[in-house]
Amino acid sequence: MPRVVVVGAGIAGLAAARRLRSTCPVDVEILVLEASSRVGGKLRREQVAGCWVDVGAEAMLARRPEGLAAAREVGLAEDLIYPLTTAALVRSRGANHRLPGRTLIGVPADLAAAAESGILSQASLELLRDEPSRSPIRPLAQDISVGELVEQRFGAEVVDRLVDPLLGGVYAGRARELSLDATIPVLAARLRELGGSLLEAAATLTRPAATPSPVFASVRGGLSRLVEELAADVEVRTSTTVRELHRRATGFRLVYGSADSPAAMDADAVLLATPAAKTAALLREIAPAAAAELAAIDTASMAIITMAFRASDLGDGLPDGSGLLIPAVEPLEVKAMTFTSQKWPGIGQDEGLVLMRASLGRAGEAMALQREDAELVSLVRAELATVAGVAAEPVDSHVQRWGGALPQYRVGHLDRVRRIRAAVGDTSGLAVCGASYDGVGIPACIASAHTAADLIAGGLAGSAQWKYGDR
Repeated sequence: MPRVVVVGAGIAGLAAARRLRSTCPVDVEILVLEASSRVGGKLRREQVAGCWVDVGAEAMLARRPEGLAAAREVGLAEDLIYPLTTAALVRSRGANHRLPGRTLIGVPADLAAAAESGILSQASLELLRDEPSRSPIRPLAQDISVGELVEQRFGAEVVDRLVDPLLGGVYAGRARELSLDATIPVLAARLRELGGSLLEAAATLTRPAATPSPVFASVRGGLSRLVEELAADVEVRTSTTVRELHRRATGFRLVYGSADSPAAMDADAVLLATPAAKTAALLREIAPAAAAELAAIDTASMAIITMAFRASDLGDGLPDGSGLLIPAVEPLEVKAMTFTSQKWPGIGQDEGLVLMRASLGRAGEAMALQREDAELVSLVRAELATVAGVAAEPVDSHVQRWGGALPQYRVGHLDRVRRIRAAVGDTSGLAVCGASYDGVGIPACIASAHTAADLIAGGLAGSAQWKYGDR
């Protein structure tokens, strides 16, 4: 029986393994190797004050099908939950403001809503109002950073106080460095084809649906239940670090285990669902061009600090809404706060608790995360008091650090991904997937995994020696 080894047991690796099991045209042994002691990658849940909460990714896009489909396939259909509210706040000039309705990841699409929010100055609002009458954007011939495009059309303030906090909330990056093609592909496609007005393009892409549907979804008891259920259906070996990957005449050899006592196994095909730096290290010998491209993908580190309070200690409670976005231009270190008990049903409400979490860390700000856990909790408490007037003592807290967790999609990222895949494709029986390629969200990672798994399955189908059972 041929063996396919998947390296990495995050959402991409587990989704790929499940896809391989269901689509491979021949009987195949599928084995997932994971370096850490647990599955899930950046999907992880912990108990805080007795409540299960996600301390990594806490939501998935519900308007892409892959995430919801995966949840239903593993029996979680009845446990899907949707936000109680998505009305977020933005901190600007020392005050909290409502996030304007109808923005495209912060790019304004409604002048009236932008004015009503109070976030922007009159000068910025005038730039917004006049933008459709100015010289139109020429159809984009090449990639550009989101921040550069928005600043050209709307001014720096819109980038700093709207686009940067929303885009940074997803990628932990800077709008002036992140690729338009990679991070807002629907907008890039429209401007690439038609050019024209940025305001009108954003308005076209954010028109309310005739039958509104939830934008985000999660799973009761923690979104990371999705990876736990996926892992239950495949063979996974945790605490197994793959150190080397070599090409053999009939497949691959993987060297794994400790540096002092390595072991080896052979595989007919290998699917790498690991972060860019790890994938680069494994491909250095057999696909050096791909390895060089992967090594050039920067990452951002972050920390998630979760705290639980007694509702009776909070007085007026947290500000209304699902959370608060904090631009980098504000004199605060937290970049976002999620008011978990107000955003998701069934988290703390029955226990008389209020849970919230804060995110720290942007690209280029690794030093801000060098504090001890207790210092990070104290920092979040101080800034929560500043932005929400909350001085209560938490009954429990949890600090989760994610070193190098979020790949930075710089300008030209999609061209880089095409070069990586072309170079990997020159080595038959090998594929790559994960957050470093087509999107950092759960549905995008699952789609990437399915594409990679289908390539491997197609190779199995096309192999005469496998097709006729000679192995």
